[in-house]
Amino acid sequence: MKKHSLITLRSGKTALLAGLALALGGCASPGERPDADLQSAESALQQAVAADARQYEPVLLNDAQNKVADAKDLIEKEEYQNAERLLQKASVDAQLAGARAETAKASQAVEEVNHNIEALRQRINQSQ
Repeated sequence: MKKHSLITLRSGKTALLAGLALALGGCASPGERPDADLQSAESALQQAVAADARQYEPVLLNDAQNKVADAKDLIEKEEYQNAERLLQKASVDAQLAGARAETAKASQAVEEVNHNIEALRQRINQSQ
C-alpha cells in the first residue's frame, strides 16, 4: 500500500514538474509574429499623414513612426510580445495625431468662416 502511494506521489510530482516546464516554456516563447498589428500601425500612420498630421502634429506623428521602426527591430529579434505592445501604442499615437490634425483643420475653417462673416457685416454696416 505504501509502495503504491510512493509511486503515485512520484508520478504526481513528475506531472507537476512537466506542467511547470511547459508553462514556463510557453511564457518564454516569443509568441506569434504581430503582422496584423504591424499592418494596422502602418495603416494608421498613412491615415495620419493623409490628415496632414505632418503639418499639425509632427512630434506625435514622429513618435508613432519611431515606435513602428523600433517594433520592426523587435520583430527581427523575435521579441514579438514587446513588438506587439509597441505597435499598439504606435497605432494609438498615429490615430491621435490624425484626429488632432483634423481638429486643427476644422478649427481653422471655422475661424476663416467667422472672419468672412465679420467682414461681410462690416461691409453691410458701411453701405448703410
